[in-house]
Amino acid sequence: MDAVVLVGGFGTRLRPLTLTRPKQMLPVVDRPMIEHVVGRLGQQGVTRAVLSLGYRPDAFEAAYPQHRCAGVELFYAVEPEPLDTAGAIGFAARMADVKDTFIAVNGDVISDFPLADLLDAHREKGASATIALTPVDDPSRYGVVVCDPDGRVQAFVEKPPADEAPSRWINAGMYVLEPSVLDLMPESRPSSIERETFPSLVQKGLLYAVAQDGFWIDAGTPAAYLEVQLALAGGSHIHSTANIAPSARIANSVIMEHVTVAAGARIAESVLLPYSTVKANVEINRAIITPEHHITI
Repeated sequence: MDAVVLVGGFGTRLRPLTLTRPKQMLPVVDRPMIEHVVGRLGQQGVTRAVLSLGYRPDAFEAAYPQHRCAGVELFYAVEPEPLDTAGAIGFAARMADVKDTFIAVNGDVISDFPLADLLDAHREKGASATIALTPVDDPSRYGVVVCDPDGRVQAFVEKPPADEAPSRWINAGMYVLEPSVLDLMPESRPSSIERETFPSLVQKGLLYAVAQDGFWIDAGTPAAYLEVQLALAGGSHIHSTANIAPSARIANSVIMEHVTVAAGARIAESVLLPYSTVKANVEINRAIITPEHHITI
């Protein structure tokens, strides 16, 4: 099975981390974000990941010159211009000559949503598209999805007031799509799957959804990038090449390769990216430290 993975964005919410590389090439605990996403797809039966590339495609090509990532075959589809979500999916699927039912995912979403549940519902309902839904505490920050008892999507409501939201379930950024959906994705202009493709399918009664309350993080903001690291680490992760002074104290943090933490430093709920340096007696709490940082007092 093929999966189109959207990795073409500029990652503006994560600047300055993304000024020189795509966000999916940022490290998450022990490997680039893209390997978490593609590896999870491979574990669930995806044999080829079609990367929809835009910003800095060379970074992916340099990292995976053999066109394999986390055991999954890669196909590179480089957009000639930013095409938005539907435009990017359509462009990549056509470039890769996708002919059968396929998966599409946002490349900055890390979750444990079982693809089998999504595929089973998709086939059972005879859907043209089936989307994964995840719950949020504050639906006013998102576009929420309203379904009937059978799982057929009835409406999308963009950022409703919290006390008026008809649902707390949002689009989780994972879809099963039939090739026929490509006909709804224009080839010559940018188009949005959320604002154009899905509403068109709703009108035809061909869009379904599967809701699950599991692990899900959109890692596209600094706060979420920090959150996903701490969640996946499950405590402190300290790389074997890190140089940590015996008197330094590390609590629930991710310390990557070739990091230096001097005597008396205190690090809590933070991420230290490779080659960053923390000087003596510094205290850091809920921060992301880059190689350009040399933290001192």
